[in-house]
Amino acid sequence: MIGSLEGRLVHKSPPHLQLEVAGVGYEIEAPMSTFYGLPAAGERLRLLTHLVVREDAHILYGFATQEERALFRSLLKVSGVGPRIALAVLSGVSVAAFRQCVREQNSAALTRIPGVGRKIAERLIVEMRDRIDAVPGAVVGAGTVPGMGDTNDPAGEAWNALVSLGYKPVEATRLLKGVESGSTEERIRRALQSAVP
Repeated sequence: MIGSLEGRLVHKSPPHLQLEVAGVGYEIEAPMSTFYGLPAAGERLRLLTHLVVREDAHILYGFATQEERALFRSLLKVSGVGPRIALAVLSGVSVAAFRQCVREQNSAALTRIPGVGRKIAERLIVEMRDRIDAVPGAVVGAGTVPGMGDTNDPAGEAWNALVSLGYKPVEATRLLKGVESGSTEERIRRALQSAVP
């Protein structure tokens, strides 16, 4: 198992990034909560990682904090929840907000996350109820519950990221309509915050 990687950030296009470590480029998928804190391309970066081995692929997931990775791993133990939904949860809510949703049995808040329907939200609450306190500290950060692009500009990258997170193209366009400035990460953050009233 690859526990962490440290190297030079080569490329970032949510939810994907590439980290060069000793001449080897690792392709990593990361939640938006991690993307918000990424340095500029070319700078050094250390990520905690989790490797998912499937029959057709080995996928590396990266996280800025121990709390994010611990929650990701706990979510994978919930029946019907795979890496894609776990990544969407971490992109849609902070560890602290998820913990609060579980404790308050707030399935409505969880269903606002793309890819999380009512049944999955209820299953998350039931199965995580006894496990949530085992997830290390709650980090308050971006992505709390409040809530066809050109890859060469921030607006296009933000649109692609929202679609990758499960939003329909029309929804992604609507969410980005009022967001007309800022970096890719800032646009995504503001779009996600506006997704939930």
